[in-house]
Amino acid sequence: MAPYTVGHFKVSMILEEMGYKFKEDERFKFYLTNTLEMKEPKQISFLIDLAKEGSEAKKVKEEVPILVVLGNPPYSVSSENKTEFIENLMNDYKEDVRDERNIQPLSDDYIKFIRFAHWKIDQSGKGILGFITNNSYLSGIIHRGMRRKLLETFDEIYILNLHGSSRIGEKTPEGSKDENVFDIQQGVAIALYIKHEKPQKEKKVYYTDLWGLREEKYKYLFRNDVQTTKWQELDPLDPYYFFVPKDFTFKDEYKKFWKVTEVFRKWSSGVKTHRDNFVVGLTKEEIIQRIRIFTGTLPNELVSQSLEIKDTGTWKLAEVRKKVKYQKLKSKIYSYNYRPYDIRWICYDSSLIDRDRVNLMKHFLFENVALATTRKLAETSNFQHVFISKYISDMGFISSRTSESCYFFPLYLYSDESKGQLFGEKAYETEFITNFTSKFLQSVKEALGKEPIPEEIFNYIYAVLYSPIYRKRYEEFLKIDFPRVPMPSDYKPFKTLSNLGRELVELHLLIHPSLDETEIGFPESGSNTVKKVSYKAKTQRIYINKEQYFEGVANEIWQYRIGAYQVMHKYLKDRKERKLSLDEINHYMKVAKSIRLTIELQEKIDKLYKKVNF
Repeated sequence: MAPYTVGHFKVSMILEEMGYKFKEDERFKFYLTNTLEMKEPKQISFLIDLAKEGSEAKKVKEEVPILVVLGNPPYSVSSENKTEFIENLMNDYKEDVRDERNIQPLSDDYIKFIRFAHWKIDQSGKGILGFITNNSYLSGIIHRGMRRKLLETFDEIYILNLHGSSRIGEKTPEGSKDENVFDIQQGVAIALYIKHEKPQKEKKVYYTDLWGLREEKYKYLFRNDVQTTKWQELDPLDPYYFFVPKDFTFKDEYKKFWKVTEVFRKWSSGVKTHRDNFVVGLTKEEIIQRIRIFTGTLPNELVSQSLEIKDTGTWKLAEVRKKVKYQKLKSKIYSYNYRPYDIRWICYDSSLIDRDRVNLMKHFLFENVALATTRKLAETSNFQHVFISKYISDMGFISSRTSESCYFFPLYLYSDESKGQLFGEKAYETEFITNFTSKFLQSVKEALGKEPIPEEIFNYIYAVLYSPIYRKRYEEFLKIDFPRVPMPSDYKPFKTLSNLGRELVELHLLIHPSLDETEIGFPESGSNTVKKVSYKAKTQRIYINKEQYFEGVANEIWQYRIGAYQVMHKYLKDRKERKLSLDEINHYMKVAKSIRLTIELQEKIDKLYKKVNF
């Protein structure tokens, strides 16, 4: 038995050399336990050979010069490769973005592979790195430090963007289907990074897109190489160093505008429950039923199974059940802005919700309204990420994409001593202030010659952000940071735009007088159950099942998007297999008219926007 023990001791030493750290007495347990389990000498021989191979790989990794690194590394944002070695290397890619709220995507495995290869080429002093990977790092805001570091090392960079992301519904520039070269949802790109032995004075970055069906992309890749590809030369600029084409023609003009984070004092992203299926519901009654189960006497296992909720690293079902009481939770069921035009209910208690954003959301326990928008967009998204909110609101309010999380900018801030009726009813005994910064208000007063009331300013901002001209002119800037708002030099156009903005607000809150009557019909009786949602452009009908439909819905209304959502489709899709109530049917018809009038108002806003001197 001694040889095996010695053999295992050698294995443990080799593992230590490879970077494995044994705890106290763990080495002895390692070789003793395995000694007792070993029955054949060849087993220990295999283990030693495996450990030696790992040791040799470690030597190559750290010492042997490598001139070419090629591959298709795995994509996994929840990387398990967290050795001290790679984490130290990754710090270089993260140093520019430490202040960002979420830099987790920088820990994706494919980025760690790029970083390791980058380091090896750096060590060698010359070489080529060639990967086909997730393409999000080409334009991601949090990837800017990574791109800067790559530019510092490599003299020539070639990016062939293969696109194909089904996550963001990519289409070709002509609007046709775009497919991935792999059976995955994430878009991909081929990148070649070249470092010359003698550093070049000017860094060169070349880019091209490849759109279309999978077979077409395969044919192109088979027939072409770096020489035959038509490249567009990029000029990646500080601070973002984008590896995709950007048109920053109006940069100086846009920078003079007021960023919404400079306009408002307080703002925050929306609520992230991490258990919507438990605390969020279409009706108040279904939430009451869930909390009755949660606070009842059923065993934890049955509660977990019944409500489809599980323990996480920071939330334990058994512990929370001991703390909460039925009556307390029942008193905390509030209206919830879940999606555009889709108000649901939430049991808003911090013990049930991971990120309640209570420091901001408490201001919606009173009469209030908030601008809802995003900080950044997916590369292929167009800016239509603006809506209105009056209740506690969800982070996914205008997009379910993590990169397009929704932020809320309330008009009023209430004191903690305020008392009053909740949600939309007139509050009393309230102490509040406007949420505009004093610096912004002073600038408005100087520009217009007078200080408008807060609602006028808010409505003006909302109107500008709904201008198609504004959205198109500044589309590149709207993808990479919060919107900026221009201020006119004359009160008259300001007031006119503000009035149009007020109409938009009323339409989006479904309180505009014109919505009392709608041309949309729901003529057929039946189960009212949403089965399969489809739209027939010729008849302008939206079917919810084989027999029943809404009629009089123009195609532009059906297609209209707010943020990432096709509103008319999304509302029904989220109610599949449910019976629509009379209130929901009337609500849906109001939404259709609200969208039609919104489109008309956007045309009016643009006519005026063209004439304004900002």
